[in-house]
Amino acid sequence: MSHAVRFELIKRCAQSGARLGVLHTPHGDIPTPIYMPVGTQATVKAMTSREMHEIGTHILLSNTYHLHLRPGEKLVEKAGGLHKFMDWNKPILTDSGGFQVFSLADMRKITEDGVTFRSHLDGSSLFMSPESNVDIQQALGADIAMVLDVCSAYPCSEEDAREAMHRTHRWALRAKRAHMRPDQSLFGIVQGAFSKKLRIESVKTLSDMDFAGLGIGGLSVGEPKDIMYDILDAIQHHLPEDKPRYLMGVGTADCLLEGVLRGIDMFDCVLATRVARNGTALTRTGRLVVRNAQYAEDFAPIEEGCDCYACTHHTRAYIRHLIKANEITGARLVTIHNLRFLLRLMEEVRDAILHDRLLDYRREFYQQFDPSAAFNRGPEV
Repeated sequence: MSHAVRFELIKRCAQSGARLGVLHTPHGDIPTPIYMPVGTQATVKAMTSREMHEIGTHILLSNTYHLHLRPGEKLVEKAGGLHKFMDWNKPILTDSGGFQVFSLADMRKITEDGVTFRSHLDGSSLFMSPESNVDIQQALGADIAMVLDVCSAYPCSEEDAREAMHRTHRWALRAKRAHMRPDQSLFGIVQGAFSKKLRIESVKTLSDMDFAGLGIGGLSVGEPKDIMYDILDAIQHHLPEDKPRYLMGVGTADCLLEGVLRGIDMFDCVLATRVARNGTALTRTGRLVVRNAQYAEDFAPIEEGCDCYACTHHTRAYIRHLIKANEITGARLVTIHNLRFLLRLMEEVRDAILHDRLLDYRREFYQQFDPSAAFNRGPEV
């Protein structure tokens, strides 16, 4: 079948095998591999739509769970859909909210019909099925919608992982049957926890369903990075060549690079904006905590050579002063830098693939980058 969102493979890096592509969507083309900033509640925290354009954003995420609770998909639909509501004319992906519901642990109950959970806002009881989740996302009107899945915890038994995976597959089929909006595409989500056998089975099952793309869920949930890389190594050659691969909830610089080397095309994570609000910047060497006293009289930019507004106009000393004074502009400036840092990193990765030198780029990257100064966790509620 034809999909509203279509992936075009441009080339593979002769040195690494990494993929360079274009994702064609109703709201424009997206170069891949790509990092997608997260606008959970119809905004990227601390950023305006104009600023998101200025830093080179190609696609944003929003979250079905949060928007369903507030302001509600009917209001967004009445406003003309999510693009008009948030003044964003480029592509949008809406996550199903499965991970957020999974994170509620003691506030939710999963059955074959769907998931009953309590709102984190007011404690009210709510129910979401694979079909109603699709209905919400169709009302929101993003270019890409994700199926409702069941995310396994880390660690978990193979039996629990298998049960969650099979339910994810049954729900995916129900979601696909319920999805009717022609200008929106639906992605399936690969599960199977940390079993290579289950992960490969999940890839094959979902590939047969012919989704427009596949998300890889249930990673970056607390496991060591080498376990995540091992799973990606195991499944990459089983993934469809002609469909985009989306590693969900992963967004540190090293994980982006390692993911691309394992065939991933799309990434998202809240980490860049979340740590910015605590005064922590992402840089080529790892994290830099701008609020620390050592930067009180440091008149260098957050990162030399960075082309973002924060780095081309302000110093570490000034930004630290704003953060210490609880001025909202401090958090905004670090947010601008962090997002631009990851977007620019992916621009460089795409260029390295184009010129068949991604392994050289990786070597140069690790000559500067200290993984111990990075982060290990990705998504959050």
